[in-house]
Amino acid sequence: MTDAIPLKRIGRTDLRVPELGMGVAHLGGMYGFVPTEQSRATLQAAWDGGVRFYDTAPWYGRGLSEHRLGDFLIDKPRDEVIVTTKIGRCLVRPADPAGFDRAPWPGGLNFDIRFSYSYDAVMRSYEDSLQRLATDRIDALLIHDPDPVVHGEHFATRMHELETGGIRALEELKRTGQIRAIGMGINTEAALTEVVPRVPLDFLIIAMPYTLLDQSALSTMAWLQDKGTSIVIGAPYASGILVTGPVPGARYAYQPASEAVLEKTRRIAAVCAAHGTSLPAAALRFCLAHPAVAAIIPGSARPEEVTATLGTYATPVPAALWQELKSTGLIDAASPVPEA
Repeated sequence: MTDAIPLKRIGRTDLRVPELGMGVAHLGGMYGFVPTEQSRATLQAAWDGGVRFYDTAPWYGRGLSEHRLGDFLIDKPRDEVIVTTKIGRCLVRPADPAGFDRAPWPGGLNFDIRFSYSYDAVMRSYEDSLQRLATDRIDALLIHDPDPVVHGEHFATRMHELETGGIRALEELKRTGQIRAIGMGINTEAALTEVVPRVPLDFLIIAMPYTLLDQSALSTMAWLQDKGTSIVIGAPYASGILVTGPVPGARYAYQPASEAVLEKTRRIAAVCAAHGTSLPAAALRFCLAHPAVAAIIPGSARPEEVTATLGTYATPVPAALWQELKSTGLIDAASPVPEA
């Protein structure tokens, strides 16, 4: 069991979240099939360790992640839990169920997706998520993947849907007390700069542009902080390599790490070892040090991974480590770091 996990406020709302939560994408089968028993044991390990903030999405496992989280939480005290999910993809029956390809979710559910950020699509997605999560409320909804890389030639159309309908639906849900905050979940610096300024937000989940390996989002994060917009770091382990280290097959940005990333990770890991700390501990503490960051939500697919993260979260990191990482150029000199 961890000590009490501190709460931090989301934007200017009344929503406060524990600074350590859990991303539940892995339980939809992000990197491989996850058996039901393993999924439940993973969630139980998180609950037993004091985790009370869970983030999911319809896309994760094509509905499977939401179903599994809802099933686990169904007999837990709802007032003790913060649950966030996302809009942007509605799940629909495939035209050819027998021949449907569920990739990239091994073991995911047999549902196709329909992208839309319109008013009606947001409301449908919200109501569908309530049922999959077996709850009568969701604490916050996030606009999922409004990224030119994701939408290609449809990007302008979908941003028009968002600006003219989707954001109106989200604001209505917030105004009527059905959700407590509006967020956006993104993976790239391009989405940060091109999409975020278009709509009013209380917080963002940023997956890759701010980790121990990449601080490209620093200037945008300062702008968000000035606006009172909070940040949740969705991939503090940079999708795996900051846990596994630079081993063969290590993942970075959801794919095999390049040699340049492997080499940078080796150098950071060597500095960590010289200061008697671990790479994962430095990764978590680094993200939490930024004043705009309200929480981190590392994902896990096995109970032992949850236990390891809880232990890592509780591990102090020496101040001299940050000084060396900055002096050697391994992290941006302007990056906030934990106080001694």
